[in-house]
Amino acid sequence: MTIKTAKIQVGKFQWFYRQTEIESDRVPILFLHGLPVHSYTWQKLMSSLVESDIPSIAPDWLGCGFSDKPNQRDFTYTPEAFIHELGKLITALKLKKFYLVVQGFLSSVGIQYALQNSEKIEGLIILNTPISENAKLPWSMKQFTLPLVGDMMTQDPLLVDRTVEKGSGFVVADQDLNILRKPFLQSSAVGRSLMAIAIKLQLAQTTKEIEAGLKDWAKPTLIIWGVGDKWLDVAEAKKLAAANSEITLIELPQAKHYPQEHWSSDIAKEIVQFFRRKIF
Repeated sequence: MTIKTAKIQVGKFQWFYRQTEIESDRVPILFLHGLPVHSYTWQKLMSSLVESDIPSIAPDWLGCGFSDKPNQRDFTYTPEAFIHELGKLITALKLKKFYLVVQGFLSSVGIQYALQNSEKIEGLIILNTPISENAKLPWSMKQFTLPLVGDMMTQDPLLVDRTVEKGSGFVVADQDLNILRKPFLQSSAVGRSLMAIAIKLQLAQTTKEIEAGLKDWAKPTLIIWGVGDKWLDVAEAKKLAAANSEITLIELPQAKHYPQEHWSSDIAKEIVQFFRRKIF
């Protein structure tokens, strides 16, 4: 199975994305990654879903991976700016309807997009993403925002290894880390963008909006949560699932913050079952 990579010009900016090359009538999945990774984090899961004839596409956020890293004069790196450009990307990719899968810090912007554009969303799937007012940026990422310290840390390619392995709780294969850290080896711009994203994430404001919106969200939603996540408490996911009958919670007892890195086959099975329910 082939996952192609391509770039697309959308207005002023060029986006990099990965897409499974299959012919299918199914509604596709749009995967949105968190920090400090890029679309490669979805590679194993995308491959697994092909076996069930489920097409998918995963872009690198602006400022991340192999997409453009604009300076802050051209792109403000605020949630509002990401939502605006994501909407333009979705239009350019001709995604009229899609399932949305999000994971991690920054991908919460995708939930905001979904709440504002529910007519485009067939279903929402959330993996370990800040969804409540209690969510905080973990110290390992909070340091990205500090003067001087953040400047140095975000220029170190090994921050990817440290963050992903600490968050996932397991060793990540060298071949995967080599690809995840590659953008940091190619340009200092990705580090500057990461620092800007962390500074302007506005978690207190955006999670309040997300938590309130998901309580009344009327589309089928699946939350798949790595219970061992030290950064985001599963209790918040349980509260949302209890408050909204459209939300189903699946707990992965041994998984942590980046469940897709080591539990892709388990997650794929749950997504396939979500597709088969046909309740939408």
